[in-house]
Amino acid sequence: MTLWNGSEWVQDPPTPPSPLRRRRRFIGAAAEASLITLLIFGLIAGTALAAPGNGKGGGGKGSRDPGSMTLVVLDGASQPTHGGRVSFDVSTTATDRPFVGLRCWQATTWIYDAYVGYFDDWMYDRDWFVLDSPTWSSGIQAACTARLFYYDKRGRQKVMATNDFAVSP
Repeated sequence: MTLWNGSEWVQDPPTPPSPLRRRRRFIGAAAEASLITLLIFGLIAGTALAAPGNGKGGGGKGSRDPGSMTLVVLDGASQPTHGGRVSFDVSTTATDRPFVGLRCWQATTWIYDAYVGYFDDWMYDRDWFVLDSPTWSSGIQAACTARLFYYDKRGRQKVMATNDFAVSP
């Protein structure tokens, strides 16, 4: 701050900080450092505890043998064909509510996406897929990928197995 001494403006000398003020500043800095340290250790511990599997190699019950599925071609056909039906023999110890999601492409065009639940109270009375859709071009082979999965507690799909197969025109 500046003061008028009667003939000129002079700078007021700064007041030295009091010992009490220095002590408060030190205590505040120490408290802030302690809080930051606690937050960092809390984040580290929380991350370690939330890691999937808790050290059991992948997480969840049955993670040693999560699941498998085998393609089953229906209606007496020997291979999957456009318009035909397929199903899957599903086996898993990871969940009691397994799903199979089936996606198909013709070249780079996504042409099919369907889901079936392989458990007793599935909302539909079928456990098969019809290999057809409005975007499926007849006369062209398709490539399909089936995913055996379940939904975790956050609603995310956890894939246990995949199966790729071709669909004849």
